[in-house]
Amino acid sequence: MVKITFAQLDGVEQTIESRIGHSVMQAAVAEDVPGILAECGGACACATCHVVVDPDWADSLSTMEDGEKMMLDGAKHVTKYSRLSCQIIISEELDGLKLTVPESQI
Repeated sequence: MVKITFAQLDGVEQTIESRIGHSVMQAAVAEDVPGILAECGGACACATCHVVVDPDWADSLSTMEDGEKMMLDGAKHVTKYSRLSCQIIISEELDGLKLTVPESQI
């Protein structure tokens, strides 16, 4: 199991555990992480699973594909560390990953 910490803007953190091979979005939805709406169910067809990756972890993630970039172009509160959690696949190397949930998804 891999641990992932989600921080809310009010400073509240929630650390969850998930299996390798699941997406971060799947793990967040399963653990009721506030702010992760996941309206498209992980099809990379919306941006309601947007997260901001802690800069220390940014280089540990896979390269962003064009579809993800397009979805983030229309999202609110995007930073240079923004990613769609449906596109981050959990691996052993991501144990301890830290993410922030943006102010809003829509």
